[in-house]
Amino acid sequence: MRTRYLFPFTPAELPEYRAEFLIIGSGIAGLYTALKAAKFGHVTLLTKRRVGDSNTEYAQGGIAAAIDSADSPSLHLKDTLEAGAGLNEVDAVQVLVNEGPSRVEELIELGTQFDTIEGELALTREGAHSRRRILHASGDATGEEIRRAVWEACVTHDRIRVYENTQLVDLLRNRDGECCGVLACHEERGLHVFKAAVTIVSTGGAAQLYKYSTNPDVTTGDGIAAAFRAGAEVMDLEFVQFHPTALTKEGAPPFLISEAVRGEGGLLLNGRGQRFMPKYHKLAELAPRDVVALAIWQEMDDAGAASVFLDVSHLKGESFAKRFPNIYRNCQAYGIDVPNEPIPVAPAAHYLMGGVRTDIWGRTNIPRLFVCGEAACNGVHGANRLASNSLLEGLVFGARIVESGRPWLDVAMDETIDHGPLGMTSVFAGLPSGANPASAQKIAEAIQHIMWERVGLWRSEEELASAAFDLERVAIKEAEQGSLIRALEAANMLLLGKLTACSALLRTESRGGHYRVDVPASRDIWLRHIIHAV
Repeated sequence: MRTRYLFPFTPAELPEYRAEFLIIGSGIAGLYTALKAAKFGHVTLLTKRRVGDSNTEYAQGGIAAAIDSADSPSLHLKDTLEAGAGLNEVDAVQVLVNEGPSRVEELIELGTQFDTIEGELALTREGAHSRRRILHASGDATGEEIRRAVWEACVTHDRIRVYENTQLVDLLRNRDGECCGVLACHEERGLHVFKAAVTIVSTGGAAQLYKYSTNPDVTTGDGIAAAFRAGAEVMDLEFVQFHPTALTKEGAPPFLISEAVRGEGGLLLNGRGQRFMPKYHKLAELAPRDVVALAIWQEMDDAGAASVFLDVSHLKGESFAKRFPNIYRNCQAYGIDVPNEPIPVAPAAHYLMGGVRTDIWGRTNIPRLFVCGEAACNGVHGANRLASNSLLEGLVFGARIVESGRPWLDVAMDETIDHGPLGMTSVFAGLPSGANPASAQKIAEAIQHIMWERVGLWRSEEELASAAFDLERVAIKEAEQGSLIRALEAANMLLLGKLTACSALLRTESRGGHYRVDVPASRDIWLRHIIHAV
């Protein structure tokens, strides 16, 4: 039997709210889309925690756009395609690189304070970029600055209403199969139905599937999982980007060491103090992320070491602290005297190239359901995302969703919610009780361990099959005794874990963010996408 909902509910018994645009998620994709949508209708925005809890806050390096006279959208397109290892959808990339500069100009008009040098925008270079095209703010706090500017515009807008601490549970469909809103949950006030003419999922990625991640703990793939349960197609879930350089030191949580550090000349050294990247790729430290991550993993495996080292000694004096203030403070807090001492780094789960399948207007196979940001997959990133294209993607395709969603604004919202055919099941028998808060957390940690050990950076048929088997045996029902939000997250993580392991088993080759030790070469037969649908 197909699992449609996380738990049973009766819509008529729940409080109901309505909006023309309903947006779930408060990263750059959600906030920017809300701002654009408010020109045409009333917007309700739901976010699982507070507004600032998203991957946008963690985006250090910057946002890529071909705005320099020595650059062009065609060069940006070329670099994006090379990083994507043959699986990019070219029309999506063309939209990104051609519309990107205008979206960045809008950010500046909103008051985003990008760094400048002598009055000109300061541009840096990151891995696999052929030009310096990365705008940054406050050194290494670009995402935080962009979020500030967009949020200040949203919070004063009389057509935008925000509900914090409100978790997406499931997407709702009417009897015509159209998405008509969501079931959401506030941990204290309980369940609510939010109906909308247009529903937009921008809940971010799912790097918390893994034990070690650069992402905040809210990135549990809730929107992707809910969309799949509702009947949306998901695509490319096997392609998980592991950022090459996360701070790796006992007692310290994984902390992103921006690719921009290597863009400014940082060198990777193995445990013997030897630079190793030139033997793996002609671009050395600035090779695509999948190449650098695999090279680091190989060096660690050869030496039996827990990390390699990032040498930033060329940025003497105050140069490092000025250019990368957040990284400097975090390293100092954990006893690493940068730039005089190298930073111990290792790969960690960072970004999901896959997600809910959409077209270049953010449309899914479910009418009135749109998806943007990391939760979406329109093929723009292919098998491996080019550094600093993620913030740009949220802006470009968020704006397009508003345009493609406008024709639905006159739809009636007094429609009946379809509970589906007989035989449709739910994950839980009822609302999690909170009787044993540790139970949901224990299950989530078990999923993270399986994914990290067997569906991580290095994969094989044997390990993937073992992971798939063990994920099927996870006793998710036990999470009913746990905290409500964590139980919902664990269920979403388990669903995405199964789909990821299945996709990785099916793709019998290595490409981009998917590396199989048993089939280390790419194969032309796999120049296609893996799509899952219920």
